[in-house]
Amino acid sequence: MALLELRDVEKDYVSDAGVVHALRTVNLRVDHGEFVAIVGASGSGKSTMMNLLGCLDRPTRGSYTLEGIEVGARSNDARAIVRNRMIGFVFQGFNLLARTTALENVELPLQYRGVGAGQRRKRAKEALRLVGLEARMHHTPAQLSGGQQQRVAIARALVTDPPMLLADEPTGNLDTRTSDEVLALLQRLNLERGITILLVTHEADVAACAGRVITMRDGEIVSDTPNTPPRDAGAALRAG
Repeated sequence: MALLELRDVEKDYVSDAGVVHALRTVNLRVDHGEFVAIVGASGSGKSTMMNLLGCLDRPTRGSYTLEGIEVGARSNDARAIVRNRMIGFVFQGFNLLARTTALENVELPLQYRGVGAGQRRKRAKEALRLVGLEARMHHTPAQLSGGQQQRVAIARALVTDPPMLLADEPTGNLDTRTSDEVLALLQRLNLERGITILLVTHEADVAACAGRVITMRDGEIVSDTPNTPPRDAGAALRAG
């Protein structure tokens, strides 16, 4: 069953130099439980694609359906509701609040939903346990390594139980081993919990961890291929 579909999606931006065609007649279907990497050079359209998929922007033409709901033409407020309920975000820069603990950072999306304090704390603790950071829940970001901070960010994205996780260059600020730790975690969440993951990256070894790789160029999808078997980041860690 399809989680999302883009049909003949185009995105234009108007600049002083004229109209920029950031996306050109993009068609895409992603099913529940897939792990998809979106790759391409700078200016290929992958960031525009991620913004549309994350309901941060809407297409100029075409339709975007998420869980059977047409979201592409909805208002900013309506798309914000969809974002909060259906999508978890993980960014390259972690985007954690510096003066709050890991637990408090993970609680934030639930606070925006109006979830009570006791239930918030319970769910945030469970999300941190999932990413292996239950022993660090009372630490602030400054007391955590880069990899641990990204794990907190992943826990924050998971705490609302979204069907889809969007990861934008999630290993961009990490060394090779720490990158593999984060990728192994994403692979485990995908396999064991069935979370659909869309990951934007420019690194081939990161994209190799996905089960499907979409390559973009000049605003178009130029290839969409299965990656069987994907690179096992956990095995790479065990091999040293």
